[in-house]
Amino acid sequence: MVGKKTKMTKEEMSWVLYDVGNSAFVLIMVTALMPIFFKDVAAAGMSGAESTANWGFANSTASFVLAFLSPILGAMADYKNMKKRFFLFFLFFGLGFTLLLLFINEGQWLLCLILFVFARVGWAGANVFYDAFLVDVTSRDRMDLVSTLGYGYGYVGSVVPFLLVIGLILGSGMEEGVPIGAMRASFIIVAFWWLLFSLPAIKNLSQIHYLPADPSYITASFKRLWHTVKEIRQYKQVFIFLAAYFFYIDGVGTIITMSTAYGRDLGFGVTMLIVVLLLIQIVAFPFALLFGRLAGIFSTRRMLMAGIGVYCLATLIAFFLPVIDDPMQKNLAFWFIAFLVASSMGGIQALSRSYYSKLIPAEKSAQFFGFYNVFGKFAAISGPLLMGIVARLTGETRWGVLSILLLFVIGSVLLIGVKDPDE
Repeated sequence: MVGKKTKMTKEEMSWVLYDVGNSAFVLIMVTALMPIFFKDVAAAGMSGAESTANWGFANSTASFVLAFLSPILGAMADYKNMKKRFFLFFLFFGLGFTLLLLFINEGQWLLCLILFVFARVGWAGANVFYDAFLVDVTSRDRMDLVSTLGYGYGYVGSVVPFLLVIGLILGSGMEEGVPIGAMRASFIIVAFWWLLFSLPAIKNLSQIHYLPADPSYITASFKRLWHTVKEIRQYKQVFIFLAAYFFYIDGVGTIITMSTAYGRDLGFGVTMLIVVLLLIQIVAFPFALLFGRLAGIFSTRRMLMAGIGVYCLATLIAFFLPVIDDPMQKNLAFWFIAFLVASSMGGIQALSRSYYSKLIPAEKSAQFFGFYNVFGKFAAISGPLLMGIVARLTGETRWGVLSILLLFVIGSVLLIGVKDPDE
């Protein structure tokens, strides 16, 4: 249940503000402009289906790297003072490769994907340890609230750099094609915004729950990791939840990652896609907070099920979009899908994070969040990979979209078997 205390502590606010900063990377680099930059600039001359497939393969590669590293690094980070060190390393790693994308020119699609993969690895790697800090910055009864505040303020906060980027692009004149200079400037804006709102976390986050220092912590970490692999089945609720999470977050992540590329394949203009994504960020803010409040009334698991149901509806509509002949109806349907995604996107991700935090031992949070990210990252591999393969085999991305529905159904069935820790 959500606690009665409402005033944010310094640590809670610092943790929430980091979400404000790193959300700019998600919106601009993963969802909005980077896919357009890749398809229209770096992959100029490549067919729509092929460039969409390559974009999916790149995102899958980044997820695979994190899936491999997360449990190992998580086991190491549970020792005293280590969690912050790993967080900072991946933070600056991601910032550096984001800035290197400034030097990509037309046709350099492979180099662009390589730099993007490294940038995304840095962003996602920092998030592994950022998520694990949730048990250190707040109490158990406030986890749902603080987690949804992070996602909620992250959505609305990322609107500011997004508007700056839109202003640059529109000011450069879209009639002459994609403004390469403005898109490069957007990479600088992302890096600056991400760093600016990371400063409170850099200063104020500290590891409260940890294992005693060990001079041979690397060897000890691998031993603990192997022990946890054998031990995790003893945490029945954790294991079932991770299995459910693997499937339904696969669907969520695939829609977030591939939506802009899919929209371009359907013929929607860059300006419309940008405005739609802006709407999603604005709508997602109050709905993420609403999910956190409703979780205290109806339970976290029920709200997760509700969010999955909304995504199932959005997926079905997206599948039928290409066969709608009337342009007005197609546009309205696309806007409705955007609203559905916005209404549940933050709630599902935030409540999954807080739900899991309540199921795991606090002193092993980094290690268990390593496994959480293994399931999340391997899910992020399979979804875009599936869409990429189907798009290439059929020449139509819509059939890959339909396959996402199965992931939501399997995830919801498994989630029914998990007991809400607050019930």
